[in-house]
Amino acid sequence: MIFNQSEFDLRLVWGIQGATELAPISDVVVIVDILSFSTAVEIATNNGAIVFPYRWKDSSAQDYAKSMKAELATNRTSTTGYSLSPQSLINISGGTKLVLPSPNGSSLTLLTQETPTLAGCLRNCQAVAQFAQNYGDKIAVIPAGEKWENGTLRPAVEDLIGAGAILSYLSGSLSPEAAAAVAVFDTFKNDLLDVLRKCSSGKELISRGFESDVELAAAINISDCVPVFTQKSYVKLISN
Repeated sequence: MIFNQSEFDLRLVWGIQGATELAPISDVVVIVDILSFSTAVEIATNNGAIVFPYRWKDSSAQDYAKSMKAELATNRTSTTGYSLSPQSLINISGGTKLVLPSPNGSSLTLLTQETPTLAGCLRNCQAVAQFAQNYGDKIAVIPAGEKWENGTLRPAVEDLIGAGAILSYLSGSLSPEAAAAVAVFDTFKNDLLDVLRKCSSGKELISRGFESDVELAAAINISDCVPVFTQKSYVKLISN
């Protein structure tokens, strides 16, 4: 197909269509949702937690958590418990099972089917890239983006930067879309915190009192944790 970038080793397509189209023709998929799913998953799994992605933030999530014998992440504004806020997961205990509803990162993860899937963010971009290369040459990097109120995709610059960061450490032929992401990362790589604070998603989080989440997401290459999706959950693997 014209739009699946199949003639290139390293591909980038946004959102649901990207995950759906690229997963079947790729050796591995990397989901990138910087603010905040991928960052939350990295922090939680780095502490030894087991994260179950779930699409919906409704009553079915509670039923799913019970079926997995897991805790359910609370609303981000809750003052207790774990949530999609990376800050809330800093001290999560090893072995904790957590269902993490997310309309972006979780939904994309669950579309990749049998294709090996990793959660990538700025914190672990080099480790994820190096680990992804072990699966093969054909690598799909999927920036999640956000949603407008009508449910349509809102491309998010923080996810483009994160995708570019991961792609910058990969070997192989870049599609023009992937190369553009690397160029965006190169433009902002020395000023990541400032950019994330000023971008639309960052401003939204800061206005809601979650500036610490933006700060956690802006840290680059401070983790060797590679969250791998296996048996319905993300678990930690350490890159070599």
